[in-house]
Amino acid sequence: MQLITHLPGSSALVFDSPHSGTSYPPDFLYACAMPTLRQAEDTHVEKLYDFAPALGVHWIEAHFPRSYLDANRNTTEMDVTLFDEPWPGPVETDPKILSKVRLGKGLIWRTTDDGVPIYDRKLSVAEVQARIAQCWEPYHAAVAQAIDAAHLAHGYSIHINCHSMPAVASSSATDFPGEKHADFVVGDREGSTASVALSRLVCGYLTALGYQVAYNHPYKGVELVRRYGNPAQQRHSIQLEVNRKLYMNEETLAITPGFESLKAHLRSLVDLLLKTDPRVL
Repeated sequence: MQLITHLPGSSALVFDSPHSGTSYPPDFLYACAMPTLRQAEDTHVEKLYDFAPALGVHWIEAHFPRSYLDANRNTTEMDVTLFDEPWPGPVETDPKILSKVRLGKGLIWRTTDDGVPIYDRKLSVAEVQARIAQCWEPYHAAVAQAIDAAHLAHGYSIHINCHSMPAVASSSATDFPGEKHADFVVGDREGSTASVALSRLVCGYLTALGYQVAYNHPYKGVELVRRYGNPAQQRHSIQLEVNRKLYMNEETLAITPGFESLKAHLRSLVDLLLKTDPRVL
């Protein structure tokens, strides 16, 4: 089973999709219904950006599902209630970060976005350590390698962490259950992972296309932009959330007619970013 795709590029752009994986490993041993579990996926996000590698964009994609291991979490974001024995590694203590763990959305998910338990068993330390070694470590290594290569070649890098979000926040997904989401959310952790000028450029461009765009709410960006974004070093990381209602049926996961128009707009955004040097914004 292929767990990760890493396609090196020639440009300063690095795109990654950590949550669109649909290959469910046989050792997952989940207890909830598959249709319920699949609601966790950023389904079809990799298809929205499948033009990117041909344009020279570095591309990294997870094939393992987010509910098996969430590559957009740190390995310290561990829900210790999942285990049948003590977790031997460090565990996050920051209350802000732990809010996701309390919702059941740590590195290893405990519940779905609607609060449905994923397991009817306790997990062993060994199986979670294996998931980290087989999924988290190679995924992060690929993202880091791509950003380093882009930065070395161009003097800067623009990393877009690609996600999708439901039209309405689920009960156990965020700290804002029931909130209706914008068409796009651009997150840079309050300007700490990308230059504000670059983020505003993205927001403004999408707004000019007719979309409703939110900035840093309710998604500011999590581990993949936090870990690799450093605007002072011209390493810019933005988390880009797109509303699933624009391109798919959220119940059946089927692609809808809006998919092609959205994809064309995303391609035009990539064309803009390929011509953008954040050092002169």
